[in-house]
Amino acid sequence: MTTQTPVTDEIFPKHTGKTYALVELMRGEGPMVGKGPDDTVFSFPVVLLWEALLLLGVTLTIFVFSLLKQAPLEEIANPLITTDPAKAPWYFVGLQELLEHMHPTLAGVIIPTLLVLFLMALPYLDHSRANVGVWFSSARGRWIVGLTALYTAIVMPAYIALDNAFSLRELLRGVVQQWVAQGLLPGGILAVLVALPVLVVWRRKADTRELMLTLFTVMFASAVVFTASGFLLRGPGFKLYLPGQMPWWYNPWDGL
Repeated sequence: MTTQTPVTDEIFPKHTGKTYALVELMRGEGPMVGKGPDDTVFSFPVVLLWEALLLLGVTLTIFVFSLLKQAPLEEIANPLITTDPAKAPWYFVGLQELLEHMHPTLAGVIIPTLLVLFLMALPYLDHSRANVGVWFSSARGRWIVGLTALYTAIVMPAYIALDNAFSLRELLRGVVQQWVAQGLLPGGILAVLVALPVLVVWRRKADTRELMLTLFTVMFASAVVFTASGFLLRGPGFKLYLPGQMPWWYNPWDGL
């Protein structure tokens, strides 16, 4: 004689102590089916579609521009004649301009390293999830970026012009040590110019996001100013010329 072991339901056990019941299972669509959190869009295909359109638009713009404007190619390089001035590629012209104002180690190594480290540290400095993905974060952020960019567009050209007219490395040559005249003083002046808008925003009870916006705007606008100065305003001997004062045989404005 055999005894059959009763089958127990491990998922929905039948006993009087349970506080739940399986009423019904049915196919259907709820109001949140296929939807994400509020104020979000799907990266595929919505964002991917916009990125593809942007890629095609930029490619078309470059293609049309290359048909309308010929590249200003010069004659074959002569190894016996050095180009005056020997400028770096456009993406390094800003650093070359910076070299005119301070020691090469500071302009070519320390400052670029600090900028790269700042960009790498941004996600760890500003880890707030408020207004993530929103341009400038808020209306106040737009004002901060606009006024900081305006400040940089005024102060940095003034710094270039004043240092070109009264060069610290020449005024203090033989008076103080080289690392002071070419490193400490110009680096300190540049640090003060960068810190001023940050201090003003901080005094306005700014949060971390707004402080990072200020620092990034100063960095980006300064890079644009130094690149434009090195490309458009530096002539023979890498001297500073106004657009109307550039020698007729060397005028980068003609190539635009």
